[in-house]
Amino acid sequence: MNRSGKIGTYFLILIIGLILGGMLGGEVIRRVFREDPQSDASHTERPDPENVNSESSLQQLQDDILNTRRNAIVLAAQRVEKSVVSIIVTQVQYIGSTYHYEDFFDMFFMPKMVPKYREVQNMGSGFILDKDGLILTNNHVVDGAKKLYINFPDGRQLEGAIVGQDPYSDLAVVSVKDKKGSFSNVALGNSDDLMIGEWVIAIGNPFLNFYDAKPTVTVGVVSALNRNFAPGDNVYYQNMIQTDAAINPGNSGGPLLNALGEVIGINSFVYMGTKKAKRDPAGMGFAIPINRAKRVVHELVTYGKRRQVWTGISVQDIDRSMALALGLGEMSGVIVADLSKNDPGDKAGLKVNDVITSMGNRIIRSHMDFEGLFVNYFPGDMVPVTVVRGGETITLSLTLEEYRGK
Repeated sequence: MNRSGKIGTYFLILIIGLILGGMLGGEVIRRVFREDPQSDASHTERPDPENVNSESSLQQLQDDILNTRRNAIVLAAQRVEKSVVSIIVTQVQYIGSTYHYEDFFDMFFMPKMVPKYREVQNMGSGFILDKDGLILTNNHVVDGAKKLYINFPDGRQLEGAIVGQDPYSDLAVVSVKDKKGSFSNVALGNSDDLMIGEWVIAIGNPFLNFYDAKPTVTVGVVSALNRNFAPGDNVYYQNMIQTDAAINPGNSGGPLLNALGEVIGINSFVYMGTKKAKRDPAGMGFAIPINRAKRVVHELVTYGKRRQVWTGISVQDIDRSMALALGLGEMSGVIVADLSKNDPGDKAGLKVNDVITSMGNRIIRSHMDFEGLFVNYFPGDMVPVTVVRGGETITLSLTLEEYRGK
């Protein structure tokens, strides 16, 4: 072959190479930018909502929208909807006393004072703890009940019986029986791992309609943790969960859920500190942590009551003159005023005039802190106690006992 023939052959090979290279490059570009739906069998395009031209595309779009609607909150509510009940209570309420005249002369001498009562209806919420029909609620929902009925979301109404009550922590356990079989119970979570700001869901029966026992759902976040209140004698709300999920009358006793649908608290009350809050209480709801409630339930089911703890310690708040006399730089803490011999405080090594500054993980500033602390503890628990004695800080171990009466 002469020189000109070789050049022609090389030129032909170059042209063929350029054509093949262009075809291959175009295919690569189409695959990268997904211009060809056949180029990637594993890729499924979402239909353009503005250009739905087929029934299959419309169905795909509807499925995608449905998946966005069925979020964690919806799934959590669906998980417990069969387990949240409404509780209707008939209570006997004392309304005062009146004079009772047995005869004419009582009008002038010694008429009898007779107490007057009336029956009232109260309502609240609760949730099923096990398949045998144990229900947890607030004590203030069922306290003083003459009769109580449990309304289920499926329309059943069953008479309930109180298993045990704990006014101290405002919790109560109720039981129901049904010949139809077992009940659908909730899953209990861990309130110790809650985070401020995480989503929570409150479920209950506010402003109950007797013909519709299906629970309602409100959503918010954990606003704060470890809130403490003492609203009345021997009632202590300690380490409460604060939420902005709306809690209304009738929600008391219902569950507070995390995003997994696990119960992490029992909705108990709304803060009503101002006139404005009374008109619009949403934003400051409080729930009892479920980890404490688990232990209370064990006490009520096992013993029919909550066993009272006993320390044998009498304390007194520290005023300014007492702080000066003891050489204390501040008035925080309580002073041990008296100890019962051979009782837990004495056994732990406490002494009169010791200043208790903390117990467990909690700082003690007053006798209310000291008394309210024990809502979290039970007979047999060991509580670390930090005291100041003669200017020295000492840590002791206090083992609680059951109160036996004196």
